[in-house]
Amino acid sequence: MTPTEILVLSLVIPILLAQSTWLFLNARKHGHNRWFWGIWGLIQCPFPTLFYLFFARKIFRKGRDLT
Repeated sequence: MTPTEILVLSLVIPILLAQSTWLFLNARKHGHNRWFWGIWGLIQCPFPTLFYLFFARKIFRKGRDLT
């Protein structure tokens, strides 16, 4: 592997692990399918987080408090 590839991997792997962990824990907290969201979060970034927030959590509804 080239030094550039090692640098990219050292940046991407923690991002994917953090995203996957957050999706898993948050989906479990809110009663969604935690394994689906956690595994999908390991595959790519940032679409799993965006889809989770828009479709599972429905953060775009009017009049909803985000706290």
